[in-house]
Amino acid sequence: MKKILYLSYYWPPSGGPGVQRTLKFSKYLQDNDIEPFVVTVKEKSASYPLIDKSLKKEIPKSLKVFKTRSFEPLDFYRLFTKKKEIPYSGFVNMDKSTPFQKLSRFIRGNLFIPDARVGWKSFAYRQSKKLLKQENFDLILTTSPPHSTQLAGLKLKLKTNLPWVADMRDPWTDIYYYKDFYHLPFAKRKDARLELQVLENADKIIVTSPTTKKLFANKSDKIDPDKIFVIPNGYDADDFTERSSPSKKFFVITYSGTIADSYHVEEFISSLAEFKKQKPDFPIKVRFVGKVAPGIKKQIKKLGLSDIVDYIGYVNHKESISYLLKSSILFMALPKVEHNKGIVPGKLFEYLSARKPILFIGPRDSDVAHIIDECKAGRSCDYVDGIRMLDYLNELSSRWEENPNLDLKGKAYKKYSRQALTKVLADTIKEL
Repeated sequence: MKKILYLSYYWPPSGGPGVQRTLKFSKYLQDNDIEPFVVTVKEKSASYPLIDKSLKKEIPKSLKVFKTRSFEPLDFYRLFTKKKEIPYSGFVNMDKSTPFQKLSRFIRGNLFIPDARVGWKSFAYRQSKKLLKQENFDLILTTSPPHSTQLAGLKLKLKTNLPWVADMRDPWTDIYYYKDFYHLPFAKRKDARLELQVLENADKIIVTSPTTKKLFANKSDKIDPDKIFVIPNGYDADDFTERSSPSKKFFVITYSGTIADSYHVEEFISSLAEFKKQKPDFPIKVRFVGKVAPGIKKQIKKLGLSDIVDYIGYVNHKESISYLLKSSILFMALPKVEHNKGIVPGKLFEYLSARKPILFIGPRDSDVAHIIDECKAGRSCDYVDGIRMLDYLNELSSRWEENPNLDLKGKAYKKYSRQALTKVLADTIKEL
């Protein structure tokens, strides 16, 4: 059995999409003759924006996990905020307009490069060096964000010359909220230099979308596009043991996850208002399971939709899937920002596994739209195409009146199971 050193900042009880990828890969790699040794941060030292203790139950008992301390600048940030919240990626859960928030993002962008969790890098490196003396590893695998984890991988690669795979779930200097950190010229140059060092020195790079592959491959002539592999996020069949039970009383539209003002779903909300105007007695219910930006709530209230909208808030992973299975259809959107065609949220694959029709808002030539089309799983609409959105709502609501169960029948989505994707990762590792 091959042994790999697997560095990941996010690990249960961390919640959110980032931890899912590492946890599921670790869970199924052992079925592919690969034994991961996970190096992560101690819960008491970590700065987790979200907590989901239920994920601890999914850690295989045989898995070897090594936790370290960390220096966390975000602890100081929390001291000065009333809510005591840890910011999400890009501070999307914060009011960015306040002077304090602007100052916080400026400090983050210029003093903590490449990210606010860079203080874990040295601890992760030291723990990895210790393990390298105790075990004969075949490969090093690092996953990010935070991209500072890749810097630990880079240092280990240069020190040991072991094969190194960098799993990069998101872009680095091209992430859509990058400009929000007010980088000074020196900080931008340093960040770009670190990104290039990782991309050029990694033996293989894994990304979650074809668009991100092109983005990274074009960074330097020294980066061979053939060493970049696309392994998207996926769904775990073990998470879908509950039966689908769509409501017979309400036509339920569910959005799961964080939705910020940058998602620009104004036209969708206007379409809902028009739908309600055309069918005032139709029993429709919209559920937001996760963090919703104040601007979106304001528009919902302004258009008189508060009576049909439920704000559930953040729930653990198991509960979020339960909400999907109790829905009639699912709604998702991408932020309207540069390079958004390559953003493929992990929840897309759980949407697919829930087998509900998906109303997607974003570029119709995006990677998400291609996957939805491939799986015949719904309709993609541009941000301003309210007519297309309303038409799909009318179509699905009419079908719901005939039969409240709108569940899809195709099987194309199964290629995105965590088991299948872990086999792709395992084959990629074995090639090295």
